[in-house]
Amino acid sequence: MRYLTDRKRATGLGASGQGTHHHYQMLISSILMVVVVPLFVFTFGAGMGGTREEVIAYFSRPWPAIVTGLGMIVILNHVKNEAHEAIEDYVHGMAERFALIATSALTYTLMAMGLFALVKIAL
Repeated sequence: MRYLTDRKRATGLGASGQGTHHHYQMLISSILMVVVVPLFVFTFGAGMGGTREEVIAYFSRPWPAIVTGLGMIVILNHVKNEAHEAIEDYVHGMAERFALIATSALTYTLMAMGLFALVKIAL
């Protein structure tokens, strides 16, 4: 039995009405992560292991600060989207709503805290 109407099949919408939007969103995020994660790991790793003053001086430079901020945003946004997908699949009802709100709040809080710390170091 087919659950797709001719119109939905023609427009690419599935049974949920969202179609391939989430797939393309995660595809773009994954492609960004292929570039950003190695840059983040090598840039962040190069700044570790020194004294406090050396680390602050390293992350005060524009390139390490930009790469670290971009890495935090892209990685945490990808984690949030993946967590939302898992929650939508396995949790239902009010617990689903609370879990979605909690994961969004947690990831945005981590982004804000990380960017605040980075700005405080850079300035």
